[in-house]
Amino acid sequence: MQKAEFRKKYLDLRQSLSAEDIDNLSIAIANQALKLPIWENTYYHVFLSISEKKEINTEFLLHILQGKDKSICVPKANFDTFEMQHILLQENTLIKISAYGIPEPVEGIAIPPQQFDVVFVPLLAFDTQGNRVGYGKGFYDRFLAQCKPECLKIGVSFFKAEEYLLNENIDFPLDYCITPEKIYKF
Repeated sequence: MQKAEFRKKYLDLRQSLSAEDIDNLSIAIANQALKLPIWENTYYHVFLSISEKKEINTEFLLHILQGKDKSICVPKANFDTFEMQHILLQENTLIKISAYGIPEPVEGIAIPPQQFDVVFVPLLAFDTQGNRVGYGKGFYDRFLAQCKPECLKIGVSFFKAEEYLLNENIDFPLDYCITPEKIYKF
């Protein structure tokens, strides 16, 4: 399969999920995250879910991070440059849906990519080698390339790993991927 075929397959699989399925699977993923050796870190990047795309509900993961008093940043995408700003999530951070349907902070304190210890990465598909297929705009590839080498890249997926994705340039590889049933370590 090509990237476009994997994207279609997993977008279709997501569309078959009900709102209740998404919440239950998202809670299971957040609970799995508690098993990872990441909780001594300080700076975490978490994407905000696009409900229309039936993405993992990261609200449950955000609650865990907030309960552990971590510094959490959320992305703000610039579709002219395909770059992201990483805004510190605070009590007074105003979140609005962008023209692209993405929940984003309106403004706030920007944190540089080199500051992050852990990045939770959205994806459509991943394989047993830690390769992932995203939406195809390269936002996270550009971002992850700017992070410090020891930054942990953690994918989250409703679905299990593919055996092998592609024989071409793959999106930035992961260190872990969390599914409702399993944590994959690469």
